[in-house]
Amino acid sequence: MQQTTPQPPAAKPAKPRPPEPPPEFQEGKIATMDAAGLVGILKDPASTEFQKAKACMRAGELAAKEAVPALAALLGDERLGMYARYGLEPIADPSAADALRAALPKLKGNLLIGVINSINKRRDAKAAPALIKLMYGPDPGVARAAAAALGSIGGSAMVKELQAALSKTTGMTRMAVADASLVCAERLLAEGKRDEALALYSFLSAPSVPKPVRLAAMQGIIREETAVTRPR
Repeated sequence: MQQTTPQPPAAKPAKPRPPEPPPEFQEGKIATMDAAGLVGILKDPASTEFQKAKACMRAGELAAKEAVPALAALLGDERLGMYARYGLEPIADPSAADALRAALPKLKGNLLIGVINSINKRRDAKAAPALIKLMYGPDPGVARAAAAALGSIGGSAMVKELQAALSKTTGMTRMAVADASLVCAERLLAEGKRDEALALYSFLSAPSVPKPVRLAAMQGIIREETAVTRPR
């Protein structure tokens, strides 16, 4: 009986390569560009939104202070504002903080909330007066973002402002103020200001404080008073 030689399996067809994005959606040299080149893209009216967005992100990676004016000019752009903030947030130079603060009175709605959130990340104490005003403003989303930023800034002065705001705000804004106060207490602990933190926890344990924050404050007191490292 004649034996048949087994045939090798047929080769699988090569997978088709994904289509190349059109030129206006190719990052190209932007990923390795220096600050001067990025500024050129951001200022060039012929640059596409995609190119400007990538330039903003690259500027943030470089923390390029030279790009601050060009980034600041985009903070009010509905489509590019978030990328401009991404570029500004890591820049340590004071001009970046100045640009974010300067944008506060010029913006509204989500663009304003975005800038406040960037200030929150940077913990810019110089923005506190403007944030306090916004916390009492008519836009509840802006007010909540401002309260959260004040909590991140922290310190004794912000504790007093947030304590006062608890009796002047209502609804979700009041909840945001209470949450921000809790963040302040945690920051005080991290800074070694245990007595101030416990005093704030005690304040937040009052029956009038929103229940989730009140319970968290009580837990904070118990944790600190039962810790083996507490002062004796």
